[in-house]
Amino acid sequence: MIQYVKWLILASFAIVFAGGVQADDRDVGKAEFQSSCASCHGADGKGKGPISGQLKVAPADLTVLTKNNNGVFPTATVYETIYGSKIIAAHGTREMPIWGERFNPITNLPHAVDPPYDALDPARALREVIVRTRILAVIDYLNRIQQK
Repeated sequence: MIQYVKWLILASFAIVFAGGVQADDRDVGKAEFQSSCASCHGADGKGKGPISGQLKVAPADLTVLTKNNNGVFPTATVYETIYGSKIIAAHGTREMPIWGERFNPITNLPHAVDPPYDALDPARALREVIVRTRILAVIDYLNRIQQK
């Protein structure tokens, strides 16, 4: 039964991302960005979020990543930055990232952000899948808001 639930969850994620998002209210990447990144980087990703003025280091303009990388979106660097394997001092340490548990697959603790996943997967085996899906959704959104 647990194996069936795992495959059902994985299939659900695949459908969401394979179907292509058409309406803003179904844009998973945009929703993840708004809930986890916009307070610093701004709703438009240009680095002017509501708390940006209170920070010691100004948040980056995330709409010029491609422009600043010779016309190629730096997917691996962005992934490593969000996941925490590339350290950005302003984001905090991996043990205490500024966005909390959202992009951190702590497998030995209950997941306070999404408790329903723990109920469906008590072994927490899908935690890494959920976290990677969130990160890839944000990367997809950032790729779509790049300046031309």
